[in-house]
Amino acid sequence: MKSKSTETKAGKRLERTTVGPGWQNSRKLLALLFLSAAFLSNPNSNAQIADTTSMKPTIIFVHGLWADGSCWNKIIPSLVDQGFNVISVQNPTTSLEDDVAATKRAIKLAGRDVILIGHSWGGFVITEAGDDPHVKALVYVAAYAPDQGETVPSVTKRVPDTQLTNFVQNIDGFLTLSKEGVTKAFANGLPADEQNMIFCVQQPASQNVFKGVASHVAWKEKPSWYVVAAYDQTINPDLERLMAERAKAKTTTVKSPHVAMLGQPTEVLGVIREAIQSVTK
Repeated sequence: MKSKSTETKAGKRLERTTVGPGWQNSRKLLALLFLSAAFLSNPNSNAQIADTTSMKPTIIFVHGLWADGSCWNKIIPSLVDQGFNVISVQNPTTSLEDDVAATKRAIKLAGRDVILIGHSWGGFVITEAGDDPHVKALVYVAAYAPDQGETVPSVTKRVPDTQLTNFVQNIDGFLTLSKEGVTKAFANGLPADEQNMIFCVQQPASQNVFKGVASHVAWKEKPSWYVVAAYDQTINPDLERLMAERAKAKTTTVKSPHVAMLGQPTEVLGVIREAIQSVTK
């Protein structure tokens, strides 16, 4: 009976306490703290906050043959300073399939809307990879923009050849440019130190890339911009204009060799910013 009496008294005390305003306020506070702790301990909740506070697209650069991801180094810093996430793909340049796979991994890594910028052969790659729903715009910089069923050789036949083919060296099925090819046909007009760097770091390209056949044509569905390099000796500027016109791309012509992002980085950056503004309105 003593035990029961104690329980009864405790019950009365508890009953008196539960009806008091102080306990009700404490209970609300505890509930709020519990929910806050659960929210903060959930990484998905933090990701949701990040997603809603940053709506900027990720900018993905795709380089061409005889180059690597560093060829965009005159453009990337300005975009990073403006708060953009930037990925510069390192293409293996072993086949169309391999390079498209590398770009698709970058799109997946971004985890949000992206804008693809392709130079030269990189334009072929973004045309193929750009059908991903996260891709909101395409920017071609002196680049191939093939139609379905085309290869680099087939689309190139539409216009007279450039002098680049005179400077290509084949070592065990991988192609490189001679020093003269870099200075006369690839980076003509650039300072000597930049030409030397391009020659030294160039990545050999497999002959297999020229067997790649376009099967997905993203420019038919996605808004596109095109930078024509007026002094290009690698891809005929007339071919660049032709591809830009059929893609209905907004076209800008710059006084530059093939590597327009190095020859005229300010103008190329301006085109990229225009594409960004168009898809973020």
